[in-house]
Amino acid sequence: MPSFDSVRAKMEEEKIAPSAIAAFQSTFDSLVSGNTGMIAESTISPAPALVSSESFTSEKNTSVLSETVVLKLNGGLGTGMGLDKAKSLLKVKGDDTFLDMTAKQIVDMRKEFGMKVKFMLMNSFSTSEDTLNFFKENYPDIAGEEGLEMLQNKVPKLDEVTLEPASCASDTSNEWCPPGHGDLYAALEGSGSLDALLKDGYKYMFVSNSDNLGASLDLDILTYFAETDAPFMMECCERTANDKKGGHLAKRISDGQLILRESAMCADEDEDAFQDITLHKYFNTNNLWIRLDKLKEIINENGGFIPLPMIKNKKTVDPKDDSSQKVFQLETAMGAAIECFKGASAIVVPRTRFAPVKKCNDLLLLRSDAYIIENNKPVLNPACNGKAPVMALDSKKYKLVGALEEATVGGIPSLVECTSLKISGLVTMTKCTKFVGDVEIVNTSSEAKAVPTGTVTGKLDLSN
Repeated sequence: MPSFDSVRAKMEEEKIAPSAIAAFQSTFDSLVSGNTGMIAESTISPAPALVSSESFTSEKNTSVLSETVVLKLNGGLGTGMGLDKAKSLLKVKGDDTFLDMTAKQIVDMRKEFGMKVKFMLMNSFSTSEDTLNFFKENYPDIAGEEGLEMLQNKVPKLDEVTLEPASCASDTSNEWCPPGHGDLYAALEGSGSLDALLKDGYKYMFVSNSDNLGASLDLDILTYFAETDAPFMMECCERTANDKKGGHLAKRISDGQLILRESAMCADEDEDAFQDITLHKYFNTNNLWIRLDKLKEIINENGGFIPLPMIKNKKTVDPKDDSSQKVFQLETAMGAAIECFKGASAIVVPRTRFAPVKKCNDLLLLRSDAYIIENNKPVLNPACNGKAPVMALDSKKYKLVGALEEATVGGIPSLVECTSLKISGLVTMTKCTKFVGDVEIVNTSSEAKAVPTGTVTGKLDLSN
């Protein structure tokens, strides 16, 4: 049976925290034991109907704000969109970046309630320097706060056959990978942040992704979380056809525990059930509420870590070389911790609390007049009548942010009266263009063609 000894030695040599090593050993042992990480449809039932946050009627309890910390996951570089710096430093509305809006939300809340709501970031080694410099330059008061940052860990890629740590002579950094956002718990424990927060009287933590600008600290939800005394609470949204490939909430038949099933945990034969949005109705927004004292109890009970389900990804050690060593990258998801907390709960929230930017489709929409800013939070323009335009930019031409910036160098076109926009091929657009209704732009030539100014509707072929 493969041994963890060489993996531990490699991690200890990098001075990785014992909590992170223990967590990774748990994941490694799961792999070695033959666990596929799959959750069979036959072992689960649909999640029960969830309480809606829009039905909360309790009076807001501002006193719990002094016991609450807001943490943003900020470890992503946005490499999938062609970025080489923290994705959260991308401009999303005017000159404001994700982090600008997040910082302004925190500043405004502190002013409104007259108390210093604590704010933290979980950065990676790749995002730390850029992010901290940004705060020093733009929000020096926040930058100077104690405990602002903790760092995400890293774990070795494993040879697909031997499960020994992989090697890459051309670039040793390729030998490592992020452990997934499930590392939140190991990072909190290993950095000493969890103990420091508990010592300072913090009880509740709200966690969300830095690219989800809809995920602000909501006092109604915090009040409900505190009142119900749940140890862990997940914000979910109702799945639509666009969400059918994403993870969903379910109930484990054996013990009735709420669990999270990601797409990587679903076998091929269960895919139809996985994607059935009438059966599995709720997906995880990755907006999580955590009782810090209960988290500490679980970590202590398990010898210094929280045991999360394994997610196994097949890759090559050099992501740019398909012929390089075949490896496993083992990850965990922070939402999967819902199964570790007895009495964990979930609520359904409006889509306004789930507005992540994953592709250039999302970025163009957010930058346009289809979204306006209210309280440093993007909300759909009322003129859109409750429905955002359906975006379908050419995925090959506009995968990278740089390509979108070239296409909109003359400004962002109006989308407020647009129902759907499909663009195939290279184009250039300006702020003087107004898309109305269903619009399809086609350019089969190899050079970018200019979309006309004024109102554009229906199908337009710019190829000739």
